[in-house]
Amino acid sequence: MDQDKHILTMLVENEPGVTARIAGLFAGRGYNIETICGAPTANPKMSRITITTRAHPLQLEQCKKQIKRLVNVIKLRDMTGEKAVKREMALICVKVSLEKKQDLNQIITAFQGRIIDTGPEYYIVEVNGDEDTIDDLLGLLEPFGIKKLARSGVLALYKET
Repeated sequence: MDQDKHILTMLVENEPGVTARIAGLFAGRGYNIETICGAPTANPKMSRITITTRAHPLQLEQCKKQIKRLVNVIKLRDMTGEKAVKREMALICVKVSLEKKQDLNQIITAFQGRIIDTGPEYYIVEVNGDEDTIDDLLGLLEPFGIKKLARSGVLALYKET
């Protein structure tokens, strides 16, 4: 049975230990968390946690039931479908040489990225987009030489009707 990628978002009480309990639930059942993002919402008493994981559909349903039982979880949604806006940010430190500087600048511009720091032999680039966009950019930057990479993980919100 294949494992599908799922994006779960939870509205939780903004209290110490909530994220650890949710992550522990995944670890205790042998599920890997690929990405996890958490931050307060417009209401400072609540936070939104977004988790990306791979699981079999039946395993995921069981996991969702267990998450809903946690006291501090207010709401849980599966954002895997198309009705959600999903974005990720990446900071990429890429090697740059004088002869390839123009090519690198064109690639960054095509992906609506920003150069946020420069050095004699590197750029640090910021880019936002869906996971595929970030992956595509990384593929194009690979030949230049990626020195460091930091990705935020997926953030998701349902589209309002």
